[in-house]
Amino acid sequence: MDSMKILEQRLEKEQLQKLVSLNNVKLNDFVAKYIELCNPKSVFVCTDADEDVQYIREAAVKNGEERKLATEGHTIHFDGFINAELNDQARDKKNTKILVSEGMSISKVINTMDKKEGLAEIHEKLRGIMDGHEMYVLFFCLGPIDSEFSISCAQITDSSYVAHSEFMLYRRGYEQFMKLNGSGDFFRFTHSQGELVGGVSKNIQDRRIYVDLEDGIVFSTNTQYAGNTVGLKKLAHRLAMYKASHENWLSEHMFVMGVHGPNDRVTYFAGAYPSACGKTSTAMITGETIIGDDLAYLRKIDGQARTVNVESGIFGIIGDVDSENDPVIFKALVEPGEVIFSNILITEDNMPYWPGRDRNNVPEKGINYSGEWYKGKRDSLGNPISVTHKNARFTVRLSALDNLDERADDPKGVPLGGIIYGGRDSDMSVPVEQSFDWTHGIITKGAFLESETTAATLGKQGVRSFSPMSNIDFIPIPLGQYILNNIDFGKNLENPPLIFSVNYFIKGKDGKFLTSMQDKRVWVKWMEHRIHGEVDAVKTSTGMIPKYEDLKELFREVLDREYTEEQYVEQFTQRIVENLAKLDRIEDIYRTKVPDAPEILFKTLDEQRQRLKDSRGKHGDYVSPLMR
Repeated sequence: MDSMKILEQRLEKEQLQKLVSLNNVKLNDFVAKYIELCNPKSVFVCTDADEDVQYIREAAVKNGEERKLATEGHTIHFDGFINAELNDQARDKKNTKILVSEGMSISKVINTMDKKEGLAEIHEKLRGIMDGHEMYVLFFCLGPIDSEFSISCAQITDSSYVAHSEFMLYRRGYEQFMKLNGSGDFFRFTHSQGELVGGVSKNIQDRRIYVDLEDGIVFSTNTQYAGNTVGLKKLAHRLAMYKASHENWLSEHMFVMGVHGPNDRVTYFAGAYPSACGKTSTAMITGETIIGDDLAYLRKIDGQARTVNVESGIFGIIGDVDSENDPVIFKALVEPGEVIFSNILITEDNMPYWPGRDRNNVPEKGINYSGEWYKGKRDSLGNPISVTHKNARFTVRLSALDNLDERADDPKGVPLGGIIYGGRDSDMSVPVEQSFDWTHGIITKGAFLESETTAATLGKQGVRSFSPMSNIDFIPIPLGQYILNNIDFGKNLENPPLIFSVNYFIKGKDGKFLTSMQDKRVWVKWMEHRIHGEVDAVKTSTGMIPKYEDLKELFREVLDREYTEEQYVEQFTQRIVENLAKLDRIEDIYRTKVPDAPEILFKTLDEQRQRLKDSRGKHGDYVSPLMR
């Protein structure tokens, strides 16, 4: 294939110049190949220039992928919807697959497909798919610009909505690409929304999302939902995890936040929480600062663990965002500024509506993901159509948030003081606990992470979902190797980050939650003080928990609230029977489903089991924190 000949024939002079100025043969071959295969009517190459980004914004409205709302800068996008069984409203796990070459070692929990077969199929689906569409060639940087963390990315798409979203979620990367000096070390993404009807993808039954780890490329077709099409998000996370495993760093499904201590001190935490376990609400705690809410890279630099936010924006679930519990995000969503809403309702006065905005005033009608909507509307299967989709989203830049940390774009990253693993557990885990050491934390807090489903949105209540490091859907390497990579990361660090677990959902005998939504403000302060050696702790069979006197003082300082010894005992009593049951449950998973599970995992598990049994022998099945 003569790439330059194809580019000269298919690109206008101005667009060709933008591309060849990067002086990258691999990039030219990539773009030329998919121009030939997808056959767009035109090609627009986007630099970091404001006028190029503005072209994308305007194209999203002009092409009908977004529509303007009444508030300046606000637009709305709808993903395809036919009925409850055939829609484009979420990540398509079934058709998201890793392409695997013969002999390639891969995680057993990931959908895989033979690489040759997968490439043949996806290339056939891409053939002529952009006929009549404009192709956008885009450049982004994962992680801060000019950084040891930086990963350059080239994106091809025919969706102006996808392009617009990526410019809000990621740092512009054209100038960063220049600094590659012709290197082929960059991620590639190819996406087409396919044939459109009414501005949405028509052939969603042919939706495919394939990831080629070896060649660092993602393919996505016949879909518009951002989780399937914004390749730099969870799809790039898989590429980054694979790359990190070969380069001795970590790509994690974690927020990054700054917790503010005495004398203007800021201590940085990263946190991994499965869905519905309080991840976003923790990252946005009142009085603290946010660096990122979803993905983080961790590297060892000069003997210190440092981390960055991979992204520069938020693609968040909007349903329950309200002014009381989410004041910073709510402000960004209602004031003038660049916001993309998706799959919520447009009211008759061209304003966005979602339940958290005004729970007591649901509109009688409007326009939503199903088209013209009215109360009582049902889909073709007879299912009620909600006013907004349960996975309705918002996209904003982090710079729109008043609580953005001043070091959010620091190319050196921030020093990592602590790591938090959060699960949803009604009957076992205490609200906050510190591990004994790094390895104990990685195994008993991270690798043992699980959460209970909720009756409201995730099916039968109380079903436990296993999700080590909150990464189970994305780990592209064998799970045992991934755990060892995390353990090894802690070696040779001068001061390894302390590892904590949190659980905001512990219940009492009456079935009511023992902690309030605001209590997490106290837990993070206690963790921050522990890192600096300013509070002591009580040693239990499973870790270190706060002393009552310290929590009493923190509740008064942080929440201006009295915290009783009775509350402390009820929240921090160790439930031996339930802890032993979890150990048995998790051990069974690792012994039966993870053939490469490391021996250190089982050794650590056995030691914890013995401590629990010894404690039960001394104190019984339920051990008060005051018995120590």
